[in-house]
Amino acid sequence: MKIRESAATQPMSLAFEVAVSAVQQLSPTFRRITFGGYCLRDFGVLGHTLDLRIKLLIPSKAPDGVELPLPTFEMSQAGWYRDWLAMDPEVRGSMRTYTVREARLDAVYPEIDVDFVMHSDEHGGAGPAADWASKAKPGDPLTIIGPNNRAAHCVTAETYSGIEWRAGMAQRVLLAGDETAVPAISAILETLPSYMSGHAFLEVPQAGDFLELSSPADIEITWLARGAALGRSRPHGQLLQEAVRNAVPLPGWVGIRADDGGAGLEPEDVNVDEDILWETPARLDTAEINATRNPHLPAGALPFYAWIAGEAGVIKELRRYLVRDVGIDRKQVAFMGYWRQGKAEG
Repeated sequence: MKIRESAATQPMSLAFEVAVSAVQQLSPTFRRITFGGYCLRDFGVLGHTLDLRIKLLIPSKAPDGVELPLPTFEMSQAGWYRDWLAMDPEVRGSMRTYTVREARLDAVYPEIDVDFVMHSDEHGGAGPAADWASKAKPGDPLTIIGPNNRAAHCVTAETYSGIEWRAGMAQRVLLAGDETAVPAISAILETLPSYMSGHAFLEVPQAGDFLELSSPADIEITWLARGAALGRSRPHGQLLQEAVRNAVPLPGWVGIRADDGGAGLEPEDVNVDEDILWETPARLDTAEINATRNPHLPAGALPFYAWIAGEAGVIKELRRYLVRDVGIDRKQVAFMGYWRQGKAEG
C-alpha cells in the first residue's frame, strides 16, 4: 500500500509498509509475528510502548483465495479513517486493532512483535486477522498504522490515543484481562518500577497458554485457564471475575475508598451490544469526574490504580463491582472492552 504523507503537517499517525520477519507459535492460542522494515525508524512514542494500540490492514481475498492489493489513500493529520471507510469494502481489506508486544526500534533493521490470538467462532471459522496470521510467513507484506515518533516528541504528543496505561502516583496496581489483553499486560509488567506491588490476572483458554512473564515490580502474576479437568470449560470471564473479587474484597483496601467507607455511585450504563465500553481516566468528561469519589483530586493522585480489559460484557460487570461496590475512584481505573462476544472485532 502506497500512502502519501501530507507535507503541511506532522501527523500523529503514519502508515508503515512492513514485512513479516519471523513467525513463532508461542502456545495453542498465541502466535507471535515479527514485522520489520526500515520505515519503522519513524515509528514510536515517548518512553515505553506499554499497551500501545496499532491498526493492521488485512488484505481482502479474491474468490480464488489470492490476496488483493491494498488501495492507496492519503495519510494526513485527520480524516484517514473516514477515507478508508469510504473505499470499496471489497478491495480496502479489513482493519483490526492490536497491541505492540515489543519494539526494537533502535536496531539496524527495526522490528516490532505482535501477538495474535488464534481464536475461532462457534462454527470453527476465524476472523480475517487470525486467518491471515495462521498463514503468515517471512516476507509477507502488511501495512501498519501507528504512532509517528517525530510527532511523539513535540508538545502535542499526549494527543496520540494509543496508550491508556497511566498509573500516576499509584504504588499498588491491579491488571486483569482475558487472552486479548495478555500482550498489553505482558508489556506493561516489564516496565513497572520496583516500588509497585499488586496483582495481575490473565484468563486464557487452556493451561498450555501460560507464558513466562516477569516484572521488576512485586506483582503476583496469576494465570487462569478456562479449560478444566474432565474436559469441562468455565464460561468466558468467570474465573477473571472471581479472581478480581478475591483480590479486591469488600469493604475494600485502605487507600482505595473515601474516608467515609461508603460504596461508590452506580456507573452510567453502557449497552455493550451497541456501544464500546471504553472508560479511562484521560477520557472522563467533566460531569463524570465530578461524580467520582474525590473530584478535587486529579487522575493518578491516589495510591491504587487498575487496568481491566477484555470481553466487554465481562468488563462491564467488573466495572460495576469495582466502582459501585468497592468504591474505587473512577479516575484510578481504566476499563476497556476490547471485543464483544458474538460481534466481529474492530
